[in-house]
Amino acid sequence: MRVLVINPGSATLKAALLVDGDAVESANVSIEQLDPEVHEVIAAWSPLDAVGVRFVHGGPDLVRPTLIDDEVLARLEAVTGLAPLHNPAALAATQAVRGAHPDLPIVACFDTAFHATMPPAAYTYAIPKEWNARWRLRRYGFHGLSHEYAAGRAAQLVERPLEELKIVTCHLGGGASLCAVDGGRSVDTTMGFTPMAGLVMQVRSGSVDPGLLLWLLTDGGQPVEELYDGLEHNAGLKGLTATSGDIREVIAGAQAGDADCALAFEVYLHRLVREIGSMVASLGGIDALVFTGGVGEHAADVRARAVDGLGHLGAAVDPARNGADARGDRLLTAPGSAVAVAVVEAREDLQIVANVEAVLGQG
Repeated sequence: MRVLVINPGSATLKAALLVDGDAVESANVSIEQLDPEVHEVIAAWSPLDAVGVRFVHGGPDLVRPTLIDDEVLARLEAVTGLAPLHNPAALAATQAVRGAHPDLPIVACFDTAFHATMPPAAYTYAIPKEWNARWRLRRYGFHGLSHEYAAGRAAQLVERPLEELKIVTCHLGGGASLCAVDGGRSVDTTMGFTPMAGLVMQVRSGSVDPGLLLWLLTDGGQPVEELYDGLEHNAGLKGLTATSGDIREVIAGAQAGDADCALAFEVYLHRLVREIGSMVASLGGIDALVFTGGVGEHAADVRARAVDGLGHLGAAVDPARNGADARGDRLLTAPGSAVAVAVVEAREDLQIVANVEAVLGQG
């Protein structure tokens, strides 16, 4: 099956051609020149059997991969405010494909959909119920395509059925979140109504006491726009250091004796270990811990320190397998460890193709 995968960013779209599950072509598409460049990609990679488009947010109603039609497009347009940096680009790409190739099936794949299986106790905010009802507020969670793929790939690595495993997946990149996966279903995650919640990230704050934010708005006199910009673009590791927030810079600074970098790295690890523990509690145990994303795949120090912090669970990594020079999907588990530890390359594209095949009845 020949599937065009479209993955929107805030400035560009990543396009990839997968043929029977193998990535054979890739291209970056400028959002400013989206229509002509999308058409060029399709012309160069045709024939195509289907298109899979990643949408960061499906809102409260679109909770599974869905074949796009006029009604689905209308629903997506209604929730663009929930993902203003990414959903508009995904919508524009979808409309460009539909306009030129109306018979080509397009499947919308949502990062929020994987978390739709969370129980009410996990997704409900303890705020006035009238607010929840009026605005349909809830914890949505994000990075769902990555978490779903990482859990399935980890089950393959440990050679056990996914349905019998309790897995904590750690998507660690510029944005970062954890997911508690029980038998292949998300039962808890660290992000919430927005991607700001949860872990300390490269430039995002992660969870902050809402009372502190209210104090900044009232007693602190912080304008709403500056507060938003600070939390979204200038917090996290960047905010705590004089770096870009890239974990490599922070670790290098800490090793060179920079006190701010050393503190930032410890704050990052403290929140990571604490939140992994909360995912284990939601699962009632853990069989496997999986690292994915740019940091999860390449930062051996982060993996080692995180697992060291989970020693009370019997988790341990083999230093040689965890070495910085090692690459590819692999188990890091030390002999005698009670928890399997793995690294999995982030492959949302493969999960999107799997979703497209399932929707079209070819999976």
